Amino acid sequence: MDVQLINIGFGNIVSANRVIAIVSPESAPIKRIITDARDRGQLIDATYGRRTRAVIITDSSHVVLSAIQPETVAHRFVVHKEAHANGS
Repeated sequence: MDVQLINIGFGNIVSANRVIAIVSPESAPIKRIITDARDRGQLIDATYGRRTRAVIITDSSHVVLSAIQPETVAHRFVVHKEAHANGS
């Protein structure tokens, strides 16, 4: 199994194989997930001080905050997966 990396903005990269969900940060349950991850020491803030627009949840219970839209992150996953399937 090869490692697939996805750019989540500002030069930050996550492993595509480890991502479970990409969600918007506005709802109360997602805000609780962020708070709980911060308390556990499993929150990674990759926003560089900008507004959080996407919350990426991994299979290791880490939560990554990104300053780019969830749709943009998801599109990068799809494009990367298609390129990988075509052998590029």
